[in-house]
Amino acid sequence: MIEKKKFPETKAQKEKTILVAVHTPEQTTEQTKEYLDELAFLAETANIEVVKRFIQNLQKPHPKTYLGTGKIQEIAEYIQSNKVETVIFDDDLSPSQVKHLEEILKCKILDRSLLILNIFALRAKTAQAKTQVELAQYQYILPRLTRMWTHLSKQKGGVGMRGPGEKELETDRRIVNDKISLLKEKLKQIEKQSDTRRKARRNMVRVALVGYTNVGKSTLMNLLSKSDVFAENKLFATVDSTVRKVVIDQIPFLLTDTVGFIRKLPTTLIECFKSTLDEIVEADILLHVVDISHSSFEEQISVVNQTLTDIKATDKKVILVFNKIDALKARWEQAEEEPSFTLEELKNSYLKKNLAQEVIFVSALAKENIQEFRKLIIDVVSERYFQIYPNFLREDFGWHLLQEFE
Repeated sequence: MIEKKKFPETKAQKEKTILVAVHTPEQTTEQTKEYLDELAFLAETANIEVVKRFIQNLQKPHPKTYLGTGKIQEIAEYIQSNKVETVIFDDDLSPSQVKHLEEILKCKILDRSLLILNIFALRAKTAQAKTQVELAQYQYILPRLTRMWTHLSKQKGGVGMRGPGEKELETDRRIVNDKISLLKEKLKQIEKQSDTRRKARRNMVRVALVGYTNVGKSTLMNLLSKSDVFAENKLFATVDSTVRKVVIDQIPFLLTDTVGFIRKLPTTLIECFKSTLDEIVEADILLHVVDISHSSFEEQISVVNQTLTDIKATDKKVILVFNKIDALKARWEQAEEEPSFTLEELKNSYLKKNLAQEVIFVSALAKENIQEFRKLIIDVVSERYFQIYPNFLREDFGWHLLQEFE
């Protein structure tokens, strides 16, 4: 018998990219670096290899090329000598900026919104999420169609005539507009089904997990519901909302895991994911999960709170869940200086600011304080439950079970 020769497995080569940001007086140097770190994490999530970062100090981005002439030339030389295939910009670019940058840099240009849209397209699993993402992509493409036909601009007709480039552009616009209309209609039908499901849940206490992306919402969901929701240390591991019925010591409620928020989340995505975000709007209680080990966790809280304001979901009872305390303690142990705050000080601070009705510190990964977390949820959920079902007596329905945690 002839033994088959085994060849070493080869991994697909990652696309090489560089990251570009403009540092303006509106943000600190540390913030600019932090934003680029997040952009690098987004690139990693999209399976792109970051080989270099460029930052330019400007009062504001250049309206034509985003960057100054000297910095663009520096980037162009680096691209040529290192065979870079893609440049990703931390801000959204206008169609005109993309056109000029492609002409100068001779490579693919992505902005932050397009990168996020690509990740959402990779992560979407349900028909609703796929339709929402596809609609957002077409809405993003529509105003940028002009630059796709610049290669035909020299083929001009006579006076009063239009060149083939313009005809092709009009055709493409019609196709994209028709596709947008079809997707909107499809989404309306899916949303009707979602509305019907939500109406059927009105007699249940509804709890929604919200927070910045990659703070551990799905891991907490798995702990509380004993389900198998996809969780990964990457941005936007979950883009589909997942609803599970949870019963903790005979107290039933519905728990929803929602898409994570992020700085500069594309407006087209917010609009298209309206039905998914309605799960947050219609919830009775919000579990706002925060990665306390992240150096910019306070800014992330602000981003989430602003998004909740935008979707009109600020009238809920909020439990602020500071997750990853194990990672925070590890960071404190490695640091040479004393921590600038204690957990108790942080808790009192957020309660005084009225940013939450309850504050708790947990580690979903290390399963720290999970029993205390469950007890807090039971207290809050049961309060709402007996408002819905006032004829149930606390003494007869699970009230004694709360004593087990004390």
